[in-house]
Amino acid sequence: MTTTPRTETAVIDVEGLHSLIRALVRRGRTVVGPTVRDDAIVLAELTSADELPHGWGVAVEAGTYRLRRRKDRMAFAHSAGPQSWKTFLHPERLRQWTATRAPNGSLTVTEEPDEPPAYAFLGVRPCDLTAIATQDRVLMGGPHTDAAYRRRRTGTFLVVVECVEPGATCFCVSMDTGPAVGEDRAYDLVLTEVDDDRGHRFWARAGSTAGAEILAELPRLPTDDSTVAAARDTVARAAGRMGRTMPEVDLRVLMRDTREAERWNDVASRCLTCGNCTMVCPTCYCTTTEDVTDLTGDHAERWRRWDVCYDLDFTHMHGGSVRQTGRSRYRQWLTHKVGTWHDQFGMSGCVGCGRCIVWCPVAIDITEEVHALDAERSGAAPRPGAGGEEGQP
Repeated sequence: MTTTPRTETAVIDVEGLHSLIRALVRRGRTVVGPTVRDDAIVLAELTSADELPHGWGVAVEAGTYRLRRRKDRMAFAHSAGPQSWKTFLHPERLRQWTATRAPNGSLTVTEEPDEPPAYAFLGVRPCDLTAIATQDRVLMGGPHTDAAYRRRRTGTFLVVVECVEPGATCFCVSMDTGPAVGEDRAYDLVLTEVDDDRGHRFWARAGSTAGAEILAELPRLPTDDSTVAAARDTVARAAGRMGRTMPEVDLRVLMRDTREAERWNDVASRCLTCGNCTMVCPTCYCTTTEDVTDLTGDHAERWRRWDVCYDLDFTHMHGGSVRQTGRSRYRQWLTHKVGTWHDQFGMSGCVGCGRCIVWCPVAIDITEEVHALDAERSGAAPRPGAGGEEGQP
């Protein structure tokens, strides 16, 4: 992605979204964005802006996710769904090679061809943009690059949509990842959605040379100060409507100082160690390999798949697993996510998207747990998690 001074701006309407998708498809890109399916807003390939979730929002809480109808036709006024862009950049399952034994006993091993499409992601939230940058750092930033991730990530066209409707479990402000897109983030286009008495429209800005080329092709509305002001005001108001917060302390130090806190026993009594939080997390990256064979034993395959630190076998060594209790495994996940990730990668592993709260089957809330650890350290009463749902338009 070649960055460019971010001065190319325009105002587009829904027809402009159609033109955007058509322009990306003409360039041979597979466009992926949010759409309604299976009672959720999920990420899938798009061929038309009509497939976007116009008029749909979500009501979320700890352990709860429900679609709801909005009173407008906003396409991106919903908080994070069960998937993240990791699904496409770092797939859940990836075959690495196959081995076949011929009747004469010779063995042929074939490396799996990996030719991912040229992706264009439409509707990337600022928190998820930070998550992509985080996985870039983890999987491409060190001496051992993940080749499969690099093939998918290199050249991906990113259309960011600033958040105007945070959910009850969002806390991106606490993690400094939204709702506005950070100036230090790399993207191609950014959109801010506005729907008021002047109509449904988007304030668009280019963040790269490729983005500026696309933007120049789109049909435009007159750029006026009122649209820009409305867009900025909507995002600013979203920042004041976060459903959750993290304590305003150094989380890295907090995790270090509370390793033996009593709170770990409390959360361990509720945690199922199912790993849902890692599956939906946009930054968790751990994988394992598994070998499978057919009934004849003449064909075998090696697959890479996501793994979770909640699995008892995740730390299995000669003599057994290192982390044998749910307490130790939950503590490892949370301590790494908001604490030692800084030591390993120079950044936080949490972007404040709230997915782990929503998709936990027993409604464990990462922000409530961190507040409780902080309260125990300071001797104060624990702070319960905040409640609510996305605001009705």
